[in-house]
Amino acid sequence: MSISVAVLGASGYAGGETLRLLDTHPAFEIAYLGAHSQAGRPLTEVHPNLNLSGGVSTLGPNDSDSVPDDVEVVFLGLPHGASARIGATLAGRGKKVVDLGSDYRMDTPARYEEAYGEPHPLPAELEKWVYGLPELFGSRLDGASCVAAPGCYPTAALLAVVPLLERGLISAEHLVINALSGVSGAGRALREDLLFGSVAEGVRAYKVAEHRHRPEIEMGIALATQQEVAVVFTPHLIPMQRGMLDDCTAPLTHPGTTRQGLLDALREAYADQPFVDVIDQPPQSRWAVGSNRALISAFVDEKTQKAIVISAIDNLVKGAAGQAIQCANIICGLDQTTGLPLSGWSP
Repeated sequence: MSISVAVLGASGYAGGETLRLLDTHPAFEIAYLGAHSQAGRPLTEVHPNLNLSGGVSTLGPNDSDSVPDDVEVVFLGLPHGASARIGATLAGRGKKVVDLGSDYRMDTPARYEEAYGEPHPLPAELEKWVYGLPELFGSRLDGASCVAAPGCYPTAALLAVVPLLERGLISAEHLVINALSGVSGAGRALREDLLFGSVAEGVRAYKVAEHRHRPEIEMGIALATQQEVAVVFTPHLIPMQRGMLDDCTAPLTHPGTTRQGLLDALREAYADQPFVDVIDQPPQSRWAVGSNRALISAFVDEKTQKAIVISAIDNLVKGAAGQAIQCANIICGLDQTTGLPLSGWSP
């Protein structure tokens, strides 16, 4: 079985990671690579780390018309605002589309405008796209052809707190999420604030109280619990290439809830999910790097009667490329683990 796929935005970090994983995928065959400013260049010049086994070696343009007719699945690794029209056009051509970007993540035009500060360019298209976090919303992927892969911060946060919210063990009121990400989460574009001299030997919070992933986290909780909530979300940039750690704090709903009770609930929720491991010790981001896994643990602060739930993922794998391929596996009728790494890199 061979399924022909294309990757638009192949020159970016998420696009390159998608190619790395697709190259060894037993069912997906790369048929087309698209890029914007890098179009026309050999792939090995743009991603010297990649040595694809297939025949595609040159980047073409980033437009829907260039995608061959026989391509069945298209991955979009495009910047915010660049995938809305391309994604809609490809879907209109009968392609299965998995968008790694942000254009179709929000479920309503109002929520999109709250997150991004402008109206959605194609608001009527939003209802056609499924929010692709398989561990929490896998049933929504059945029969889907247009999937919006969640952002990396929401992936880590939602996997940590949603099972406990669903079971009534913690309250979404006063939910606080402090998140730390490696620099690759900001993309490959040249920016002064991402130069080595600006990032090394320091940690900084950014977009405090206004990050666009907060409305997405709130949406994910609402989808799971049918409850509209407001969360405090603060992202931090840390001087490492990749990896993500979310530290989520929420009040316990029932005084006396134990740490073991939280861990048992998480393990029950993810018992059949191959990419989520609930562990006893506080997870470290480096343990997840290179894999499509999420590592989660929970603790109870007895003095304040709050739960502390910590999750770690690789922002470029479970937070982007790996999750997109996981979704593509599902909508193509494959086992969700096909072609995806369960083990990470160390050191």
